[in-house]
Amino acid sequence: MEKLATILFRVPELQRKILITLGFLALFRIGSYIPLPIVNQEKLQQLSEQLSQTSAGRVMATVAMFGGTQIGMSTIFGLGIMPYISASIIFQLLGSIVPSLEAMLKEGESGRRRINEYTRYAAVILCFIQSAFWVRYMMFSMDIVPEVNKNVWDGMVSVFIMTAGTIFLMWIGEQIDEFGIGNGISLIIMAGILTRMPSSIFKLLMNSTFQLTPEPGKYGILVPIILVALFVAVVIGVIAITESQRRIPTQSAKHVRGRRVYGGTRQYLPLKVNQSGVMPIIFASSLLMFPLFILSGLEQATAPLLASESVLKSGFAGMIRELSNAFRNHGYLYTMFYVVLIYFFCYFWTAIMFNPKDVADNLKDYGSFIPGYRPGARTANYLEKVMLRITYVGAAFLSLVAVIPSLIQAGLNVDYDIASFLGGTGLLIVISVCVDLIQKIDSHLIMGNYSGLMGRK
Repeated sequence: MEKLATILFRVPELQRKILITLGFLALFRIGSYIPLPIVNQEKLQQLSEQLSQTSAGRVMATVAMFGGTQIGMSTIFGLGIMPYISASIIFQLLGSIVPSLEAMLKEGESGRRRINEYTRYAAVILCFIQSAFWVRYMMFSMDIVPEVNKNVWDGMVSVFIMTAGTIFLMWIGEQIDEFGIGNGISLIIMAGILTRMPSSIFKLLMNSTFQLTPEPGKYGILVPIILVALFVAVVIGVIAITESQRRIPTQSAKHVRGRRVYGGTRQYLPLKVNQSGVMPIIFASSLLMFPLFILSGLEQATAPLLASESVLKSGFAGMIRELSNAFRNHGYLYTMFYVVLIYFFCYFWTAIMFNPKDVADNLKDYGSFIPGYRPGARTANYLEKVMLRITYVGAAFLSLVAVIPSLIQAGLNVDYDIASFLGGTGLLIVISVCVDLIQKIDSHLIMGNYSGLMGRK
């Protein structure tokens, strides 16, 4: 409490930044509950409750989580910030492939500003495309739009509203970056994820009893205790792995000028174990949605074949149904593909974000070297070998965090919404953003000659 009072009352600049950030996040949450003008609010609420109990709703919830929105996605902020994130990922990937974009990145601040400008334009285009598809799906495949509103004009108005909502969220993120504290886009996503926690906790408490052997459909007293213990253990583990580094010792060359000797200091090159962050889980989750949609369509198309007298036809239809159920219920086959894709994208994203040759050249230019390795190609090969090893550990950690909700759901027979707060992408995003926010608050306190949140000064 004393440190909290220090933050809010003894550092006026930090107090102002925190209040501005909270104000913008409150504005984001208010807009998330304002439905589109063509939507029937009662039917939208009923649809959200129905979807939350289905496998399709689970998929939609995963997509909505990445953008900081919710399952319904029929509000003015329905698309969330996902189009901007998609555009940013696209330009990050193109930055390592397209020479002109790679040259912009090396220009420094001016090049980054130009790339950010292109990213915003691309985000607007993606907003129009995604909102058009969603509004059309809303009008003709969901019973939440009255017949009088199913026309081109109302559809175009809804598309422009959803696009303007995402652009406004982009503006909010930039204002938080400039006048608030923390990364604005990340805080918006975190706020969207945390809003699901009260309903999950309420659902757990309402379905729990104080009996060791509860009645069917209820959780015994041991289930909440185990869930709380697992939640604390997972949070501690995620923080430990997120902050863990492999420190490569480096030493600067000595320079003799007159009677003085410069350099010769020993430092460290920190390599993060989880270099790729949460991106591999996002890519793997998004990619696995396509087999689920394809298999669900094939299951509906081949359903009449199950009653066929032909063994071949009925066997093929049964195989399609088993595969669809495996992906829909996050079975063994789904988990295996999930882990493989996470490993693949961990190495893929690390190869894009970390270039051993550039790091080795930078060390050589600054007159530093790794003891035992010659500057240049030998140093680059060593760094690549080390990064391959620690990326394997980071990928194993991400795989474990990603499959924990499915394991908890199967082992304790609890609802997936409750189990999702013990792992998965949501928990990883929240912890990463919180750690980054605490570090920035800590740096503000230390700059003002106050003891930091971590006890430093």
